[in-house]
Amino acid sequence: MVGQLILRGFIIGIVAGLLAFGWAKTFGEPAVNVAINFESAHDAAVAAADVAAGKPAPPPGPNIFSRAVQSGVGLLTGMVGAGAGLGCLFAVLFAFANGRIGNLGAGPTSILLAFYGLVSLYLVPALKYPPNPPSVGEPATIKYRTGLYFLMMAISIASTLGALWLRRYLVPKLGNWNGSLLSLLVYLVVIAAFFVILPGINEVPATFPAVTLWNFRLASVGIQTVLWGSIGVMFGYIGAQVTAHRS
Repeated sequence: MVGQLILRGFIIGIVAGLLAFGWAKTFGEPAVNVAINFESAHDAAVAAADVAAGKPAPPPGPNIFSRAVQSGVGLLTGMVGAGAGLGCLFAVLFAFANGRIGNLGAGPTSILLAFYGLVSLYLVPALKYPPNPPSVGEPATIKYRTGLYFLMMAISIASTLGALWLRRYLVPKLGNWNGSLLSLLVYLVVIAAFFVILPGINEVPATFPAVTLWNFRLASVGIQTVLWGSIGVMFGYIGAQVTAHRS
């Protein structure tokens, strides 16, 4: 059954990737274009100042892929590839979680699993270290920023699993509502503590358009929501069929 779920998860992930590509193309690319224009204008101003000061102009950087390729085939390939990989991973998680989250059926289990994945793998880390468009962030700190982001992601996943385990332990003792509420409060306290402990990063230029930054980050949240949401909905239907046929 797991093999059938992975195959279907792969196909569902491709469809979800196409949907995410449509979202990114419609809502994300305009903000990226503005950010690239901002970066180009900034670089041109710096080069002009260097020339005026008698310094040699820096050589232009390599342009391996054109902007049209990046925003077209490149974006499509990235979204479809990410969706296919996420669909396979989701299938494995669904095979493990189905029947182990209360008395939920395949459909609600899939939706709940997609919600947990979206929150723990993306939303919580993105709240601490939100995504930035091109021209935002120092190249010298990219490894440092990436390490902090993945550390926050690991903490978020571990906290989510810990909260679910705590809920399973507390519900028989305190009831469904009290046990769920207490485990949620513990989760929020742990996440808030790490939000305070981990260092913050603010490398957004003061002159960068705030609206562009907001639109880019909102589009990024939308991409992940489309990916996880569409996989959760479609896999709920497909997963129910596979598990029913299995039984």
